[in-house]
Amino acid sequence: MKIKFGTDGWRGIIGEDFTFSNLRVVSQAIADFLKKEKGKKVVVGYDARFLSYEFALENSLVLAANNIKVDLSSSIVPTPVVSFAACYGSYDLGIMITASHNSSKFNGLKIKTKEGAAADKSLTGKIESFLGKSKVKILSKSEAKKKKLLNEKDFTKNYKDFLKKFVDLKRIKRLKLRILLDLMYGAGNSFVEEILKPSKIKIDYLHQEYNPSFGGVHPEPVEENLKELIKKVKKEGYDFGVALDGDGDRIALVTKEGRFISAQVILPLLAIHMIKNRGERLGIGKTVVGSNLIDEVAHFLGVGCFETPVGFKYISNLFKQSLISIGGEEAGGIGFKGYIPERDGNVSFLMVLEMIAWEKKPLEELIKNLEKKFGRWYYSRIAVDVGKLKRNLKDVKLPQKLLGERIERINEIDGLKMITKNSWLMLRKSGTEPIVRIYAEAREERYTQALLKLGKKMLYAL
Repeated sequence: MKIKFGTDGWRGIIGEDFTFSNLRVVSQAIADFLKKEKGKKVVVGYDARFLSYEFALENSLVLAANNIKVDLSSSIVPTPVVSFAACYGSYDLGIMITASHNSSKFNGLKIKTKEGAAADKSLTGKIESFLGKSKVKILSKSEAKKKKLLNEKDFTKNYKDFLKKFVDLKRIKRLKLRILLDLMYGAGNSFVEEILKPSKIKIDYLHQEYNPSFGGVHPEPVEENLKELIKKVKKEGYDFGVALDGDGDRIALVTKEGRFISAQVILPLLAIHMIKNRGERLGIGKTVVGSNLIDEVAHFLGVGCFETPVGFKYISNLFKQSLISIGGEEAGGIGFKGYIPERDGNVSFLMVLEMIAWEKKPLEELIKNLEKKFGRWYYSRIAVDVGKLKRNLKDVKLPQKLLGERIERINEIDGLKMITKNSWLMLRKSGTEPIVRIYAEAREERYTQALLKLGKKMLYAL
């Protein structure tokens, strides 16, 4: 098998691609890279997937055998906890065993920089260059501990202490809310509830127990995976619902009426809060599949809107360059200035609470006000099995119009995006799964659905 880092780390099917043998090869490559860079200390974490702890320990024991000190999480943690530890714990690298939102048959390995950011291509490319170049070394757990090269540690206390200062807890604690949090059997945990204690905010949980099969549902907070959350929020009178993905770095919301709210709306809402209420003056970052609503909000706020390829590592770079106050991706990952240059579902949840407290309006009213001012955009996406495609996306025959509206611009920053005045259609190969994604957005839902059908036709015509 050829080991390759994609949009966010290396992922594969457990027992086929993601095996202990392949993991040891990757771990040795990381060790060789660190030795060349004179790196001596690494933080390693793991999520709630099948064998995640065992994979994390194996990775740690290879690093330890190469004389690299490893602090291994003593419990299941969200990816942002590892990113936070990498940044504030003086580590040379962070490693997280997770396959994020992928189905239960997958596992993977994410790399975080010492700044807490997602590793970009330049870093993962260097690590790939060491793959298979030297013999794998490994210690037993007892040997690694005896040599003081392996230490199991709780990273959550410093993380929670920081977040208590990052948000306006005094203001948030004035709220009286009843919220339903869907952890999707993932690593998101009860951090927000712990940070808010004591308060009048009551948080109930869905899918909090350990279940590495994720109940047969992908742990991705998209509408089709959150039917139980939507039904329960509406039926039992919650003020709103929150969903976090498998490794706790993405968020979605559900209003009390049962309407699903993606990051395409959460990001511009929080951007207004960051700039209007928090006094930030930098721009907004979004990926190429981000909603046009984000551009409109940036223009209204008088700040720049920076567009990147898909993948939060590109948003991370905007934070590192001090260009943005907030940045996010359509899949639910949002990051904030003053924190680590990385997405975090729990921080996004806290910022939603802070926004509601500051505005003194319920969530659904804030959404309605946003759409009253800027109009509503209807975004959707579907996936096509890449195995059914015979040719490359570059061979797509481009139309002159999309549903009768002239194509004004073609964006090839990451795939193929066709843009009209009131809509856009995009075709892109996934960097984490063997699929081609078709994305579309328009001012009317029926046009969005029609654009997705058109995109599918274009792919099958290849």
